[in-house]
Amino acid sequence: MHRVLILGAGKIGALISGLLAESGAYKVQLADIDGRAAEGVARAHGSAHLSALTLDGSDSAALGRQLAAAPVDAVISSLPFHCNVRVAQAAREARVHYFDLTEDVEVTRAVRAIATGAPQAFVPQCGLAPGFISIAAAELITHFDELRAVKLRVGALPQHPNNVLKYSLTWSTEGLINEYGNPCQAVSEGRLLEVAPLEGLEEIEIDGMRYEAFNTSGGLGSLAETHGGRVESMNYKTIRYPGHCEQMRLLMNDLKLNHDRGTLKRILESAVPQTLQDVVIVYVAVTGTQDGQLREENYVNKIYPQVIAGRLWSAIQVTTAAGITAVVDLVLESRGRYRGFVAQEQFRLTDILANRFGHHYAPGGSKHLSGELVVAGKVGHQRRAEAVNA
Repeated sequence: MHRVLILGAGKIGALISGLLAESGAYKVQLADIDGRAAEGVARAHGSAHLSALTLDGSDSAALGRQLAAAPVDAVISSLPFHCNVRVAQAAREARVHYFDLTEDVEVTRAVRAIATGAPQAFVPQCGLAPGFISIAAAELITHFDELRAVKLRVGALPQHPNNVLKYSLTWSTEGLINEYGNPCQAVSEGRLLEVAPLEGLEEIEIDGMRYEAFNTSGGLGSLAETHGGRVESMNYKTIRYPGHCEQMRLLMNDLKLNHDRGTLKRILESAVPQTLQDVVIVYVAVTGTQDGQLREENYVNKIYPQVIAGRLWSAIQVTTAAGITAVVDLVLESRGRYRGFVAQEQFRLTDILANRFGHHYAPGGSKHLSGELVVAGKVGHQRRAEAVNA
């Protein structure tokens, strides 16, 4: 039985702990600075394999003492991104595997440095974006002899928007502001560049619905470093309903709230409701040559809220928790295979979808375009598509 320590009993940590504990293959300690929150999650799941404790995971010394007193195989951070460097340092000293959900570029660079020469795996940027989106893109990339363009698009949206932002808070407000306010990475004409957030606005149509997409930070993960040298263009954009970007530009740029993020967080949390009735859209388009012909392949997936262990979980909770638990499972089940810094694109899409946790992304896990690989082309092209869906 694998032993893991999960830090943070919030929206995502609650489902991560439940998925692992209720599988029967994991003994889970769920820690939170508010011990009552962790205890509430443990009671709700009612698993003998899930226990709660009070711990400030951002306190390196306290975390180190906990890891020494109750050894585990891995530590999973679902804490705010700015806490993760200290968690990674504690994991390195304790010689345990490390996983996080960060989208922050600088935090990931710091984790990569900590992971240098480590005997255990350091796997940041798990979850949805970065995370699953990088895995899906990397799978399509392997289908091409030469690459031209790679487009990654992800959106977590309310199913029934009814405010001027056409949005509901579905995850961390701090993380959302970080994505909207920090510089973004993109590859253009074969060069890795920084581009501005809330720019690059485009229209996109998926399953008959119109959306907009624009630059946000962090979603590209390490994919540009891994494959950017062989592609003309590569970028990541967030999907929203039309009009959202204009409103956020007003708040963050015109009213200068990107320089007062504490105020912006208070405004959003007091004015924008949360919802469990959301939908996550995953869209990847890769263009390049196959057998001397210019072709395109797409991965398109819509995930809706799901009932897991008798409780309704939002689509963003499901996709984020399923993404990280599948990666954790693959690392811990493959003893000795992964060590040092591990990029998301090192995992195969087929392995994720076949995994006991990753199956929440697979066909049948939601309605409409769940896990469908949308392709057009000749026989050789279709054969590759069938291999992904097998």
